[in-house]
Amino acid sequence: MAAPAAAEAATGGRIQTREQQYAVRVFTQVDAVKQAHKDKDDPYRTKYGAMAHRLPVLIRTAGLVQALAFLQTRDEKEAAWHDLLGHLAITVGYKNGAALAAQSRNADLGAYMQLTAKVLAALVWYKRFAESVLNVKSGAEVADDAPPDGATAQANSTPAQEAAP
Repeated sequence: MAAPAAAEAATGGRIQTREQQYAVRVFTQVDAVKQAHKDKDDPYRTKYGAMAHRLPVLIRTAGLVQALAFLQTRDEKEAAWHDLLGHLAITVGYKNGAALAAQSRNADLGAYMQLTAKVLAALVWYKRFAESVLNVKSGAEVADDAPPDGATAQANSTPAQEAAP
């Protein structure tokens, strides 16, 4: 019974589903991005929203560890991606993006699968609010150095897979 009590405490006495909690957290974060970057054509806003659309594909294609590592490698160049990673980490219960990435690298199989499911569930809300709040549609340009969908899976193939006809 600890989980319902924690959910109740976190929502001011109301019991909410995980999806409701994610929706509230993500809306607050995405709305803050909108308020900080009011111009619809602001590159930060576009990059944040476009990556919100693209990250689930990267996770399904390459895996959670590699997708988070991809975001971390561009952390300093892309403030929007850094913020999205930090927001996502907080939404799923971690202090920051580095803590989420570390957990994904160190988790056993069951915990890794559960973490992946939580991240993907949260990303549904980021995608929805990127479209409805930030007005960033799916397919918006992310950046010149972002891998195309499926590119990371091809890079992860083994020599035996590459040699197969």
